[in-house]
Amino acid sequence: MPTDPCDLRHHGDAEVRGGAGLVDLAVNVRAGTPPQWLRERIAASLDALAAYPDGSAARAAVAHRHGLPPSRVLLTAGAAEAFVLLARALTFRHPVVVHPQFTEPEAALRDAGHEVRRVVLSAGNGFRLDPDAVPDEADLVVIGNPTNPTSVLHPAGLIERLARPGRTLVVDEAFMDAVPGEREALAPRTDVPGLVVLRSLTKTWGLAGLRIGYVLADPATIAVLERAQPLWPVSSPALVAAEACTAPPALAEAEAAARAIAADRGHLLAGLAAFDEVWTPPDPEASFVLIRVPGADRVRERLRDLGFAARRGDTFPGLGPDWLRLAVRDRATTDVFLPALGKALDG
Repeated sequence: MPTDPCDLRHHGDAEVRGGAGLVDLAVNVRAGTPPQWLRERIAASLDALAAYPDGSAARAAVAHRHGLPPSRVLLTAGAAEAFVLLARALTFRHPVVVHPQFTEPEAALRDAGHEVRRVVLSAGNGFRLDPDAVPDEADLVVIGNPTNPTSVLHPAGLIERLARPGRTLVVDEAFMDAVPGEREALAPRTDVPGLVVLRSLTKTWGLAGLRIGYVLADPATIAVLERAQPLWPVSSPALVAAEACTAPPALAEAEAAARAIAADRGHLLAGLAAFDEVWTPPDPEASFVLIRVPGADRVRERLRDLGFAARRGDTFPGLGPDWLRLAVRDRATTDVFLPALGKALDG
């Protein structure tokens, strides 16, 4: 076990809790969501709450969205449930988690009694994946793409090099729909041995409180995970949301949002470049940006006093006290944030 465990249970919502009026740069949920049409669809589902949930239509919709048969889809109460199912239901002896990344996979593995080995990517090469760094004996490998918190989008071909017979390769694509065109997505692939892809609908659509995500894998793996779920694990409103958010109009809206995020991210990066103290890993691709700044913890507290919540980075294995994660917001918000950051840096 690692001798320097981070607080794997710390997440961005903790930065905002108890901070009334703070501008939220800590949580990676798209601002202004869920949209009104989705609110109305979810509200209409409340009339059927007396009936037990039936996930068949939502499962079919997700399958159709990725060009897969429903037997390769499992709906879950958010990606977090999927990590717990993987940790408890699958058989493996040598799990490896590629860090820095979302901490819940390692937390779920530890809670299930597994000894987890970390492969830590280096800031020196922009947190880029080196497949050869993953030990041959690893029979479960977990990696995010694009990765939270680094915002790195790994080439699909590079991740494929991690796959091999006898190994389960878990790719967390919770933020892939924030990438225009979903470049490097592995979700629709059926030719990669041992591939398990996780998706979340909570980030793009503002459904963190509803809890909806899904797993894509071979039918045998899906069957094992499904047997580990309780009965009716996903609520009827969440099923309605899954069906709605994977329909063609919603996909078009998500693509437009991804392109807007890319433009807003460029504006933020240009502003950050004006500060000599701030370094950002090159070519971020997700709806958040990682920055390194000396004394980041003090800077974060000063930003809070100035009305902005940022996500601390030291709870991610492989980072430390000089890192912060910033959610990408609209240009107007960024234009107010950047002067505040200047004041926070000046102390």
